[in-house]
Amino acid sequence: MIPRELLKRVRQIEIAARRKVTTQFAGGYLSTFRGQGMEFDEVREYAPGDDIRNIDWNVTARAGHPFIKRFVVEREMCVLLVVDISGSLGFGSGEVKKSKLVTELATLLAFLAIGNGDRVGLLLASDRVEHFIPPGNGKKHLYRVIREMFTHQRQSTGTDLGAALDFACRMVPRHSTVFMVSDFLMPVEGLEKPVARLSKRHDAIAVSISDPREMELPSMGLVRVQDPETGEVVTVDSSDPAFQRDFSAAERQRRDAIWRLLTRHGIDRVPLSTAVSYMTPLMKFFHTRARRLR
Repeated sequence: MIPRELLKRVRQIEIAARRKVTTQFAGGYLSTFRGQGMEFDEVREYAPGDDIRNIDWNVTARAGHPFIKRFVVEREMCVLLVVDISGSLGFGSGEVKKSKLVTELATLLAFLAIGNGDRVGLLLASDRVEHFIPPGNGKKHLYRVIREMFTHQRQSTGTDLGAALDFACRMVPRHSTVFMVSDFLMPVEGLEKPVARLSKRHDAIAVSISDPREMELPSMGLVRVQDPETGEVVTVDSSDPAFQRDFSAAERQRRDAIWRLLTRHGIDRVPLSTAVSYMTPLMKFFHTRARRLR
């Protein structure tokens, strides 16, 4: 039985997501993703005007003249939401915690996909794959996805997004659209191979969630801080200028390394913050991507 307060919260986010879908996001999502899923159909001889990027070089070499791969648009797209539920998502220096932003955003993406006739799946991940709902469509399936995001009891506080991406590669059809919704608070080494494999099989988008205090600590003197994933507690002098500089530099270096990895493999990134509304940056991403893919 779902608690009444939780049902109320689910309903509030459902209403908010539905309103945004119908008034602002639907057109952007449609122009950005519809028709991007392609499947191989056949190989035929090259004709003037064909896209040379589709040349099948193996067949061309054997035949002695150019052949191209022909693709057809899939009737529906498969969308997988890979949602980070690790302990670090519980942080928020203002009114909005990262976990709340993640849940609302994933709900919105699910509404957009289902409204567009696509199939939607959900993968909840910490340092392990905690729950997986295979892609499906329809209102009943949508509510199952939303309900699971709100009611799942986390089994671990750690992070290993790489394991979730490897699982995603095996469990959804090729050329699916995979949204990775995470704060990406993990070493880049754990993402190198999984990101490479994911980018070869799917159209991946990284939605990164951050909080301003993760980059700059407030000056509060000696404070005890706890790692939300390992539970380790340390005392630091937050007023020490050298400590503040080192803290910001280390975090910036770690994030830059992950963004370079994503860029190197052609994965789009949508940076969002708990300090501002996600409406404008998400809409900007949809429209920028749509123009690039025309």
